[in-house]
Amino acid sequence: MITVTNRIQVKKGFAEKMAPQFVQPGPLQEFEGFQKVEVLVSTQFEEYDEMSVVMYWDSKENFAVWRESDAFKQSHKRPSEGEGGGHHQGESPMLGSQIVIAEVAGTISK
Repeated sequence: MITVTNRIQVKKGFAEKMAPQFVQPGPLQEFEGFQKVEVLVSTQFEEYDEMSVVMYWDSKENFAVWRESDAFKQSHKRPSEGEGGGHHQGESPMLGSQIVIAEVAGTISK
């Protein structure tokens, strides 16, 4: 199993507003090897908030199929001006992001 974590820095106050967008039901759930998504919000930083969107996949190959799919491209499409979305071009709350892919080396549960 692998995790794919997208660490997204956003303007202060936006992480909690944006987090629900990452856990909406959709085509992601139909892809082979997909397990779950967790969204973690951190407000501890002075300059920005951070969301960690953690996806669990059976394999890197399963994730690659999702990443190359039309469903992925559609879900990551930014709204055009006039489509809504709450922001005009150039006013995105996103400040930066980093993708981290890791093998699950161990787990413990209750």
